[in-house]
Amino acid sequence: MSSVKVNIPHIGKPRIVILGAGFGGLTLARKMAKSGYQVVLIDRNNYHQFQPLFYQVAMAGLEPSSISFPLRKVFRKNKNVFIRITTVTKVDTSSKQIYTTLGILSYDHLVIGIGADTNFFGNEDIAKNALPMKSVSEALYLRNEILNDYERALSTIDYHDRQELIDIVIVGGGPTGVEVAGALAEMKKFIIPKEYSEIDYGEIDIYLLQGGSRLLPGMSEVASEKAKKFLTGLGVIVKTNTRVTSVKNKRVYTKTGEEIPARKVIWAAGICANKLEGLNDDVIVNGRRIKVNGYSQVQGYEDIYAIGDVAAMISEENPYGHPQVAQVAIQQAKNLANNFNAKLKNKPMTEFEYKDLGSMATIGKNKAVVDLPRLKFQGFFAWLVWLVVHLFALIGTKNKLLVFFNWLLNYFTYDQSLRLIIRPFKRKIKD
Repeated sequence: MSSVKVNIPHIGKPRIVILGAGFGGLTLARKMAKSGYQVVLIDRNNYHQFQPLFYQVAMAGLEPSSISFPLRKVFRKNKNVFIRITTVTKVDTSSKQIYTTLGILSYDHLVIGIGADTNFFGNEDIAKNALPMKSVSEALYLRNEILNDYERALSTIDYHDRQELIDIVIVGGGPTGVEVAGALAEMKKFIIPKEYSEIDYGEIDIYLLQGGSRLLPGMSEVASEKAKKFLTGLGVIVKTNTRVTSVKNKRVYTKTGEEIPARKVIWAAGICANKLEGLNDDVIVNGRRIKVNGYSQVQGYEDIYAIGDVAAMISEENPYGHPQVAQVAIQQAKNLANNFNAKLKNKPMTEFEYKDLGSMATIGKNKAVVDLPRLKFQGFFAWLVWLVVHLFALIGTKNKLLVFFNWLLNYFTYDQSLRLIIRPFKRKIKD
């Protein structure tokens, strides 16, 4: 950790430092880009990642570049927005400074939007052997593992050894788990027979394990049942009330004593907020979330705020905080931006009120479930709605066109065009 100061010029405006360029952080920065504040946006990556489509990168349906957008391109015309690519290590609330791997940076207002990571619930075996999918790099790694194992399976004679390579277990029956299972089932049905014809695709088993009593617990019973019907129709083995206790020795072990052989275990069973050192312990609640009031202010701090997955805005209506979804982060960011502008004008701030716009999940081509506040529907029309919503939520016209073209090609050819095994290479630089 460097003790030098990060070089950012003072422009005579109060400084808002935003940690994280996810949905919340990026929305807030864009809203404040032409305000009376200096905005400093910090992230470990120089791009915004569109998390809802990570699974399509992992399934070779999209390239990482089509769901990522460079931060500097977003703010190239905004002279009061400063971007620094670094990792935050801690905050010193008494001196109003944050410590990063680049150095020390002061703030007038600090907004924590560092998001969440995979939750392995303290199980070291699972953390060591399961595959998460919370970033573009993790999605790419998963894609490499899947394709590598299919290549290895072609030369594997022993049946049991081959099953370990081609069978896949997904843990977690939320939207991510359901969408991954559907994509894998379509790959099994349409891609394996054409490109890996030496493998009997009937041997491939895809398991979806859910600890609770039904899939998509955050959606309606109708959506849950329909999603299960779609998945089983695609050949996915869906097991509810099946809690995973360990992942080791190329096996998945469940609480009921079941043992499933599989080298690849995709973990989509929950998230926990990323940690920031320096805050009082009493503001950290379940899932490492930070307790905030209705104005997104961290409890006990007037100049520190938290939004999105990392924030727990607890109330009688939401005793555990709002759901950790993109819409909450975006709406909290917009409300906070309005409050920052109100501060400059000495006007009162407005408490946050979440407007639930609905939930949706896609299970494959022509198959999706959508729950809107006043309407619930499934099937082809739901799938079209899912496509349109996600397409227009992407940043950048080029990204929208690339994703649309890939989806259009896949629709008519039942094919994904990006099955490349891309291995990272790092050359050691000599002094």
